[in-house]
Formats: sequence, C-alpha cells, structure tokens
Amino acid sequence: MNDARIVLADGTEFAGRSVGASGRTTGEAVFTTGMTGYQEVLTDPSYCRQVVTMTAPQIGNTGTNSEDLESARPHVSAFVMRELSPIVSNWRSTLSLPNYLKEHGIVALDGVDTRALTRHIRDHGAQMAAIGVGDYDEMLAEAKGAEPMEGSDLTHVVTSESTAAWEEGSGSWRDETFDGAEGTPFHVVAYDFGVKHNILRCLVDAGFRVTRVPARTSADDALKLAPDGVFLSNGPGDPGATDYAVDTIQGLLGKLPIFGICLGHQLLCRALGATTYKLKFGHRGLNQPVKDLASGRIEITTQNHGFVVDGASLGDGARVTHEHLNDGTCMGVEAPAKKAFSVQYHPEAGAGPHDSRGLFLRFGQAMAAHRAEQS
Repeated sequence: MNDARIVLADGTEFAGRSVGASGRTTGEAVFTTGMTGYQEVLTDPSYCRQVVTMTAPQIGNTGTNSEDLESARPHVSAFVMRELSPIVSNWRSTLSLPNYLKEHGIVALDGVDTRALTRHIRDHGAQMAAIGVGDYDEMLAEAKGAEPMEGSDLTHVVTSESTAAWEEGSGSWRDETFDGAEGTPFHVVAYDFGVKHNILRCLVDAGFRVTRVPARTSADDALKLAPDGVFLSNGPGDPGATDYAVDTIQGLLGKLPIFGICLGHQLLCRALGATTYKLKFGHRGLNQPVKDLASGRIEITTQNHGFVVDGASLGDGARVTHEHLNDGTCMGVEAPAKKAFSVQYHPEAGAGPHDSRGLFLRFGQAMAAHRAEQS
C-alpha cells in the first residue's frame, strides 16, 4: 500500500509498505541492532507499546516457530523493516513472518529507509509515533497525542494473572547446574513484571525450582511460599511509575537473596534509594559491551531498555558493579548487606551471547550462603 507510513511526533515521515495487520496504531519509536532474533523481539514483553525498527537490512528469512517465543504472544505495538524476505528457509519454521504478524494483529511496514529512521532517532531521541495506513495530518495528531513512556506503568499489561510453577528448561546447559544442600533444589520466587520465558528456562537450567508470581504479589505472600531467593524480572514502562513494586522489594531486602534483571534491576535500585532516568534513545540489541568493574572483564550482552539507574544516587551499602562501555551508564549493582544484586542487561540472552550466564550461578551461590546461615 503506497499510503502506509510511520509519522513521528516531531512531524518526520517515513514511507513504507503495509505487510502486517491492517489499520494503524501508536507507540514509542525505537530501534534494535540485533542481526537475528526478530521473533524474540516481537514477543519480549519489555517492548510493550513500542514501534520497533530492525536495523538489519532483511528480516523474516527463517519464518516463525513455536519454540522461540519469549511470551505467549507479540507485545510490540508495530514492527518496521527495510526488507521483508520473500523466502522462508528454515526447517523449524511453521509460519511466515507476515502471516504471523497478521494472525496476531501487529501492524508492520517494510520498504522503510530504516537507516535514516534509526539515525533520526539517534539524533532526536525516541519519541511517540503513529504507524500504518492513513492521512498524514491525522497520524501526526495521533502521534502527538499518544501517551509517552515517561510516567507509564505497563507491568499490569504483561504480568501473569496467577501464581504457578514453571518447569520448562532450555536443555542447553550441560554442566553448570547448582544443587542445594543435600540435593534439595533452591526454590526461587520469580516476580513477573513481563518476564521473558528464557529467563525462567535459565533459572530451571541452573537447577532451581521456580514459582512465577504476578507483579502485585505482596512481600508477605512471596515469603509464605518459602523461597530460598527472589528474582525480579524484566518488563516495560517507566520504573519511576512502578512504586508498588519498590515498596514490595523494600519489604524483602535483607531477608533472602534477591537477583534482578533490567526493570527488576531498576526497581531494586529504587528500593535501595537510587533514582532512574530516561536515555535519549536507549540500548537495544545483542552487541552491547559491558565492563565488570571488579574483574575488568568485558562481556558482550543483550540489552533492551530505555531507562537506566543513576549510579551516583545509590544509597549507602550499595555500589555499581558494571558499566556500559559506550556511554558509562550503570549496568549492575550490588548491596551485600541486603543480599541483593542486579544487572541492567539480559544474561539469559534469547537471542544473543551467553557471556553473562554465570550470573544465574552467582544467584545460586547467594542462596547457598543464605541457607547455610539459616541452618
């Protein structure tokens, strides 16, 4: 369709061709630099209410399947590509990408100058956009009127509805599993703020028994499940708008080990007294360099966030452990006296490198030390 377009709130327009569901929608225009993993991007709850641009020049080559899902359905508002592959060539594929997008009602464009769009976002910042088929003036008004990401708590959109055991692993781990004392698996209560399935799989792969709980589960209710540790998941939205979770975490600090990833990291840091702020265009992709400040080791990581922690604002007893090599932002924190640590990036990958997977075993070591203290 020749009248398909993406219109940013600043008035900039990029033409394209509609290849997904009909109609139009709004969301925050962002980009991700991953060369692979588009199905994981589509189904990552952290992308809720975002119009995601893929910087790789061709998308859709491997189709879609039922094994690479990071949640039960796509969460992006819309999807933008330079070129949608006309050919699907992978033995695991069960449905082409355009058919998958249409089946789930996701507006998508290809034929977009994604290089120009990405450079515009880098120069002018992530901003709200309208995308699909329609009149320019109408779409510009919709983009300007869309609710911004700042101040938005989106955890209620993506969290699970009830408490349930999670037993599925990935099967990709061979040796580095962690057994608890006397062979009893450590029990992890995983707060679902929009958790990726591969995080839960990695917790299982590491040898833990996992119970996923809804985002608004109270600290008392979590403790009634008798966990050895608490995990705080990734998720969408502004951490500054998720005060209820900060209150919950403050009720858990110091009582048992806590490990947070992405939004979980931000919420933990806010519970420790830190502030968060929005980046100009965020970190999204599979090739983000992070430095471990203690060891000097460099890890290539998967990241997906628009907000970060102000490391200088951390309270007493907490310290920054990792930093992003591109801009020096806080990528990890620990508070030993509170038995808590967290990272801004995604050690579970899905998709991406496995450089940081050992953090799940570090969580196991923390739970082992806590169990030894209790006994």
